[in-house]
Amino acid sequence: MQEFFAMGGYALYVWSSFGISLLGIVYLYFEARKYHKKQQRLVRYWLHRQSKKKSS
Repeated sequence: MQEFFAMGGYALYVWSSFGISLLGIVYLYFEARKYHKKQQRLVRYWLHRQSKKKSS
């Protein structure tokens, strides 16, 4: 098991690459959520605005 984590002497490169990639994926996930929520707010605002125009 220890040999697996040592990666034949390349452990520092392998595990740091894995960690950086994981951080990037987590960052992109939260950015996508933030963008999606912003777009939902804009659509709600637009629909509300359109309904006000039709009722006036």
